[in-house]
Amino acid sequence: MSIKETLDERGLKPQKRFGQHFLTDPRILASIVAAGDVTAADTVLEIGPGLGHLTRVLAQHAGRVVAVEVDRELTDKLQTDFADVPQVDIIHGDILDAAPSTWLTLHANHNAGAGSNPAPVSIPFKVVANLPYYITSAILRHILEATPKPSIIVVMVQRQVAQRMIAQPPDMNLLAVSVQFFARVRIVRTIAPGAFYPPPKVESAVVRLDVFERPGADRADVARLFEIVRAGFGEKRKQLRNSLAHGLALPPAHVAASLTRARIDPARRAETLTLAEWQTLVRELAADRPIEEKLDSV
Repeated sequence: MSIKETLDERGLKPQKRFGQHFLTDPRILASIVAAGDVTAADTVLEIGPGLGHLTRVLAQHAGRVVAVEVDRELTDKLQTDFADVPQVDIIHGDILDAAPSTWLTLHANHNAGAGSNPAPVSIPFKVVANLPYYITSAILRHILEATPKPSIIVVMVQRQVAQRMIAQPPDMNLLAVSVQFFARVRIVRTIAPGAFYPPPKVESAVVRLDVFERPGADRADVARLFEIVRAGFGEKRKQLRNSLAHGLALPPAHVAASLTRARIDPARRAETLTLAEWQTLVRELAADRPIEEKLDSV
């Protein structure tokens, strides 16, 4: 049965507001799971399972699969379809509403039985998902800033976004810095629009992120880094001494001196800096300046 026939049979339609494009090619699904090195020892958090095609392949390899679906109608369908698959738990909700560990806690309490008291869980996990393209950056930021973090993230994203994620100087961008600060990133494969129903207007790519362990990098350190990075990229065509001075509301001479101490030419532009240079700049630029701890979207 085709995806369209499956949807028609249940009176469902792809929802544009959720960015739904369904993938069923078994070879591609298998390659996504293989990219995450998923084994029976793994707990996997899946975001946006849709019709459950990737969920079913994950269930054949993982010890546990916790799938969070924002679409109520699809959640009901999935809960029925996977009722006899004990290693799969389908949860209705928006992944951005809670930390990844909270969704795993819901899963653990669900399996413990009704009436059990919620208890935090801290177990190793991986994330595997076909992400809605319109909120890819927000979801990645949400996962990467969480504690605890997954060890591996494998996601399908728009190909152009994947290329931005792996960019290097002199073509860096805010998304690349945001992702590469937390993980080693590589593109596993690209996928043509025709592999989906309905087909998206863009090519897609499967990306793997091997998440770093960063002891000592507390939230204040991360917030300071991204305050400075956002200011640098806020006016890309300007030299760093000007974009940073404007974005951080600091005197240009002060910014220029900080850049010089960091051994960064004040005339350079943000897209030319390496991640290591941004981190050096954090130590030189307004280290004691109050900042907002909330990070904006990339």
